[in-house]
Amino acid sequence: MLQLRIIAPADRTAAVEEVLNGDPGVTHLVVLPGAARDPANGDVLYCDVVREAASGVLSQLRQLRIDQDGSIMLERVDTMLSAAADRAARQVPGHGADAVVWEEIEHATGEECKLSGAYLTFMIVATAIAGIGVLLDQPILIVGAMVVGPEFGPLAALCVGIVRFRRRLISRALTALLVGFPVGMLGTVLSTWALDWMDLVSKDMLLGERPLTAFIWQPDALSWVVGMLAGVAGMLSLTSAKAGALVGVLISVTTVPAAANAAVALAYGVMNEAAGSALQLVINLAAIAVAGVLTLIVQRLAWRS
Repeated sequence: MLQLRIIAPADRTAAVEEVLNGDPGVTHLVVLPGAARDPANGDVLYCDVVREAASGVLSQLRQLRIDQDGSIMLERVDTMLSAAADRAARQVPGHGADAVVWEEIEHATGEECKLSGAYLTFMIVATAIAGIGVLLDQPILIVGAMVVGPEFGPLAALCVGIVRFRRRLISRALTALLVGFPVGMLGTVLSTWALDWMDLVSKDMLLGERPLTAFIWQPDALSWVVGMLAGVAGMLSLTSAKAGALVGVLISVTTVPAAANAAVALAYGVMNEAAGSALQLVINLAAIAVAGVLTLIVQRLAWRS
């Protein structure tokens, strides 16, 4: 279940009530006349809505311009004991786990693709950790870097923006990706030089046998397969709010490690390995984006049918 808190101008409260009362997926409607101060003398409405009906209800409320002249808050309810809520879930076709609340994922992915100081710091830290993991041939460090890396947020935002035709979201996502990865790689080049100067790492470590991490710079057909599967799982985890599945996605693709390997190879002038790592990075990013877009399109068509 989801809970809606709506602040509506008094002259549109009746229309809002009509939308909420007319949808079988909405229950527990509470109206507080004149409780709002902004907008002046506005009314506050609370209700619970099943996930399957949420996107349709929100769309109707936005047609009434409630989001422009008032506000709409959407909050996830983890536990609800209510016979009325159970009836509402039965009356609406489909399953909540399969429902896509477009406004929810637009907002979530939009927040994740902001080019902020925190985003760039996470990118630098993740890439630097992966760079050390590459030199030490340590999969544990590679996995840690995958989890720390924030790049899936902009990738998801890009997919949502393409499917929803949101140019601003697409622009912000591309900016975050096109700035974040070069900044992370530059930080890794500098950290590699610093560690080499302190005699903690060396070029021989990069050129030596690395059986556990050599796959990072040697892309093949399976790179596309893994990237596509990760894109599907990632979008499903976002639309169904399955955080555990999303963590698995972050660990399954070598975006940050590939960028780190390219940066370390550039730092030591090993251009063939840098090129292979860059190709691996491009393949994974493209595969995730394509699979994510296709997943959202299939979900939209399946839900409409």
